[in-house]
Amino acid sequence: MQSPLFAFTEAQTQDRYVLQNSQLLRVALQGHEDVLARKGAMVAYQGLLEFDGNYQTPGQHRARAYSGEGLDLMRVSGQGTVYLANLAQYVHVVDVDHDGLTVDSSYVLALDSGLHWDVVSVDSQYGISGTGKYQLNISGRGKVALMTSGQPLMLQVTPDKYVNADADAVVAWSASLRVQMQAQTHSSGVWRRRGNTGEGWELSFLGQGYALVQPSELLPPQNAVIGSGMAAQYGMGQQGARGHNQGNIFTN
Repeated sequence: MQSPLFAFTEAQTQDRYVLQNSQLLRVALQGHEDVLARKGAMVAYQGLLEFDGNYQTPGQHRARAYSGEGLDLMRVSGQGTVYLANLAQYVHVVDVDHDGLTVDSSYVLALDSGLHWDVVSVDSQYGISGTGKYQLNISGRGKVALMTSGQPLMLQVTPDKYVNADADAVVAWSASLRVQMQAQTHSSGVWRRRGNTGEGWELSFLGQGYALVQPSELLPPQNAVIGSGMAAQYGMGQQGARGHNQGNIFTN
């Protein structure tokens, strides 16, 4: 049998995390350290691997119930190779060090089991919830595989050059940065025609670090649902941004 498909053979490397291609992650396990992966993200594996639901601490359960933010993970253990993907999104491997990483849980594909995460809230001077209001602060030393809808943009933040980004386009940022959620201009700007993307809100980053932004203002495709009717198209009503965020208001 012959086909150009035979050019897409598995990567030949001993590295733990390798991009098989831009939308497929290859993780090699040697039996001494597990990997935590997004539930249902396995597309293939080789070797003697086991897949189990990952235990969450009582604190993580409480944080998930309170904020809606958390990680639905499975634990992969054993010796072999596992291939992970999610809806053909682009995959990026990030080294987490002592500075830490803050990320939206919707964009986490996999991470080392030795890393720790906590739910944090982004300050909002208006007390209005939206994408980016709750995030995960990942700490420790290890690797995290993130996903983006399209090729992303990494923006450097310095004390003399702060960065503003659409709250629905931000994927992750350095945990050391100071962050605030605010209206783009004034309250009337929120009523622009925008579907349910929350275009009227942005995150401001100050300090020293990096912010990762994707070329999309929607969540991953499984959540990218825009309601019908004029009210929803302007982000209003039960199918608009406000309706989707009801019950998720947090005021400091």
